[in-house]
Amino acid sequence: MKRRSQLSALAVASQRGRICRTSALLALLLFVMTLPTWAQVSVRVQAPSEVIEGDRFRVSYVVNTQEIDNFTVDKWEGVEVLYGPSTSRSSSYSMINGKTTSSSSTTFTYTVNAEKSGTFRLPAATATVDGKAYKSGSPSITILPSGSGGHGNSGTQQGQSQGQSHANSQANRMHTQDVGEKITGKDLFIAVTASKKRIFEQEAVLLTYKLYTLVNVTSLDGKMPELDGFHVQELNRQRQPELKMEHYNGKNYGTVVWSQYVLFPQQTGTLTIPEIKYEAVVVQQNRSADPFDIFFGGGSMVQEVRKTVMAPAVTLQVDALPTPKPDNFTGAVGKFSVSSSLTPQSLKANDATTLRVVVTGTGNMKLMSAPPVAWPKDFESYDPKMEENTSIGANGSTGKVLFDYIAVPRHQGKYELPPVEFCYFDPDARQYCTLTTDAYTIDVAKGKGGGTSSSAVSKEDIELLNSDIRFIKTGTPTYQTGDSALFASRRYWLTYVFALLVFVAIVVAFRRYAVANADLARRRGRGASKAASKRLKAARKLMQQNNATAFYEETMKALWGYVGDKLNIPVSELNKENVRERLSERSISASLIDQFLATLDECEFARFAPGDPAATMDKIYAQAEQVINQMESELRKK
Repeated sequence: MKRRSQLSALAVASQRGRICRTSALLALLLFVMTLPTWAQVSVRVQAPSEVIEGDRFRVSYVVNTQEIDNFTVDKWEGVEVLYGPSTSRSSSYSMINGKTTSSSSTTFTYTVNAEKSGTFRLPAATATVDGKAYKSGSPSITILPSGSGGHGNSGTQQGQSQGQSHANSQANRMHTQDVGEKITGKDLFIAVTASKKRIFEQEAVLLTYKLYTLVNVTSLDGKMPELDGFHVQELNRQRQPELKMEHYNGKNYGTVVWSQYVLFPQQTGTLTIPEIKYEAVVVQQNRSADPFDIFFGGGSMVQEVRKTVMAPAVTLQVDALPTPKPDNFTGAVGKFSVSSSLTPQSLKANDATTLRVVVTGTGNMKLMSAPPVAWPKDFESYDPKMEENTSIGANGSTGKVLFDYIAVPRHQGKYELPPVEFCYFDPDARQYCTLTTDAYTIDVAKGKGGGTSSSAVSKEDIELLNSDIRFIKTGTPTYQTGDSALFASRRYWLTYVFALLVFVAIVVAFRRYAVANADLARRRGRGASKAASKRLKAARKLMQQNNATAFYEETMKALWGYVGDKLNIPVSELNKENVRERLSERSISASLIDQFLATLDECEFARFAPGDPAATMDKIYAQAEQVINQMESELRKK
């Protein structure tokens, strides 16, 4: 009985312990859920930047808290509110290394109809939290007139998920032509604009190449040729240019700024930038394709068509800079400021001092020369060192250029360094401007070895002596004994043996490096299937989250990564032609190669193709998984 009562007591104590632990966990969870929001309350607006007259679209106001006392929206202009607001809430909690963070938000969504064309401002929203009002911004929206081109409809806009990007929604507006339909110059063209048509020599001018399209363009390839009489710099563009809608000649085109160049003319007169040839790839719809053939890999719903697009030539009138040019003109054209510093200002004879001149501004900063510095007569000076820290922009190079001048005083005394003059041409004011730095007083004390004698030899004197009689070396001479020759000595043979050992070590190291590279290629090939499987798993998660853009990118990475690793193809050489050739060399069946490349094509096109995104993602995922498995099976047999 006593043992049984002890066991009962132990059971009760254990149960009480479990209850206490459970209560503690519940208390911790409640504490986390009731954590206050320390972040500043904000109200953000989510809406497209342009729509077409008559389209329905959504405007969402996101407040980063759920504790909202009141929510109001100002008056709407240019649009008709169909219904709303619909309210949705979201919360998230995370614990990393014992640190708990939480976030929550409330979204108010309005569905509106674009009533009339023009540029309007969306109304600002006001959310009241804890008695304090927080107001959103009021972004502008452009409503394009209805017209041909840009075949969007209200159903497409209404069916978009909140997370879909605006660029993709605009891309879906492009007209998908039928196979065989002619692509005219009104369907696809490039317009070229210059920021100025008349400029001065060395003045920056911006050339913009803008694509206008009514069809689905998947790629565009073209490059500015070498230009005589110009210094050319290309502006860095986005990795994936954003497609925007624009009403032009009665049609709604999808537009994108494809490339921009900043030109600095080096000659005067009438200069012409020639035409640029672009090669575009347009996707057309194959409506006559048999769905059963497509399902079994015997066809495709789309077809790529190549179209040559010519960007027109541009003529510029380049005027010469006014004459006479000032003697101190540095060749700089633009708008600049100048500053300077001298370090040190107090030094000893035969020590160096550095004058730094900093030119800041916008213009042809890479093409200017260093301004001259009038050092005192007893100073030995050297050519300036130039350091550039600029970035290219629409008006030229912006930033600063540093000129470092080094000089060495040869005698003690007090010297005056006059201001440095920087002369440039201002194209807006159409005149030369001169800026000056501060003047400096340099105190030079007596240095080692004297430095006070007026008969000291300068650098110019040394160079003159060297051309006639070698200058006599001063200081304590060093002597060499007769038995200190290196040849056939112990040091000579040790040096010879050491060099031989170093040579052998280098040969062995290179051999090991080559073997390691070969092993690396084999390891890449063996792990290609595993790496592709990981990427496909990640793509499947993105598909379940209905994140179409990220899904297609991850699927393409899986396909390209598999063939690159399996066939040991460098990324720089990874293209469809090389893949087809290398797979053919490995005796892969032509049908499987075509199926692999067709899957890549469909994946590239899927982001712009109309229809149900979820169904398209399922289909492409199944094709990608099947073609990788089949290719892995065939490659193992070889």
